[in-house]
Amino acid sequence: MQKFLTFLQKHPVVYVARDIERAMGLSFDTPGYFIISNSTPFAKSLAQGRENIHLIESENLLSTVQLLQHTQTKDFLDAIAHLENQIAPSLLVFKPTLQIERICQEKRWNLLNPPVSLSSQIEEKISQIEWLQSLEKFLPPHTVDTLENLEFELPFILQFNTSHTGTGTLLLETPSQFEELKKTFPKRPVRALKYISGPTFTSNNVVSKENIFLGNISYQITGIPPFTNNPFATIGNDFLFAHTILSDTQKNTFLDIAQRIGKKLQNDGWLGAYGIDVIVDSETKKLYLLEVNARQPASVPFESLLQKDTGGQTTSLTTFEAHLMSLLQFPFLQKSLISIHDGAQIILRDAQIHFESTKIQTWKKQLEELGYTVIDTPNTEDGTELLRIRTRNGSFVLEDEKLNESGQNIKNIIESKEKT
Repeated sequence: MQKFLTFLQKHPVVYVARDIERAMGLSFDTPGYFIISNSTPFAKSLAQGRENIHLIESENLLSTVQLLQHTQTKDFLDAIAHLENQIAPSLLVFKPTLQIERICQEKRWNLLNPPVSLSSQIEEKISQIEWLQSLEKFLPPHTVDTLENLEFELPFILQFNTSHTGTGTLLLETPSQFEELKKTFPKRPVRALKYISGPTFTSNNVVSKENIFLGNISYQITGIPPFTNNPFATIGNDFLFAHTILSDTQKNTFLDIAQRIGKKLQNDGWLGAYGIDVIVDSETKKLYLLEVNARQPASVPFESLLQKDTGGQTTSLTTFEAHLMSLLQFPFLQKSLISIHDGAQIILRDAQIHFESTKIQTWKKQLEELGYTVIDTPNTEDGTELLRIRTRNGSFVLEDEKLNESGQNIKNIIESKEKT
């Protein structure tokens, strides 16, 4: 790792992030690692006394595109390029788009993220099936068709081609629901999958030129109000619960799927982090692949923090370290990621509920008094994160879709204040 830190000092990286939490996978005091983000109260607390973090003031949160287009960004990047013994910095973003790629090309900035053309092919629901090829067998029974021609046994999951954190995914249970969608979007291609009831698990993994790093399995907390009103929205991860509920055989099957997906990505030239979501059928106990996330999954910074808390395994890496080293194509000897079996986070999302900022700050204070780490972000868009509530030791889940006492206490705080 020390060789990489020395390399980074002369080959700087600037993470441009709408939400500074996305860039928290590496220590802010790492020489050669820089951040450009929005100026929020949380970001200001992190940036105090650190010249490697540049925050841009704005009335509303700027998107990554807007941050890249801001004149302060160019000035900051130029200043880094002129530092002694350094070359022009490379850029890293949370999730690239064609517009972000175009801006970087026009400004001759080196964007580290893999091509959007590849990530879109992998993530979009229709093209993903073709990309998976023989790995398609890991999906639940499924079909692809336009809505007007679609025939599938109810109940089933219907997915539009693009979605994230549960948006664009619907559970169709009645003929009337199905027919209404057909009338509204007759020509739209969709993916229909057999409805599988059971817990969902996820892992953050990394592909380098030489290796595939399999990450830690976490239980995916999903769709619990008042954290969201979308039944398919991801609202957290629980590493301890996943470790206790899955059998050794199920863990091995999960990791086999992750390995095979990683190998396919590697063959296609992918570098860096990727995630998979897997559901366990509550009746048959069989595992099915639900999603392949071709990007840095949102939980990577939290997982990396938990990995650092272990005291570090000198022969292993955190997920974010492996992600960054792979993107920079830095040769490294480590063969695995640091294993963790503890810790959880739960997320309050603004999903057509629009909590008042004063209430959010009240909840934050109460939760911090209970010993939780709480990160707040002044988001205003549906589905975006308002509070990340974290514990480095323990769990928030008792059983699938049911919170334990700690999780219920958090829920009670939000529900009680919501009604006042």
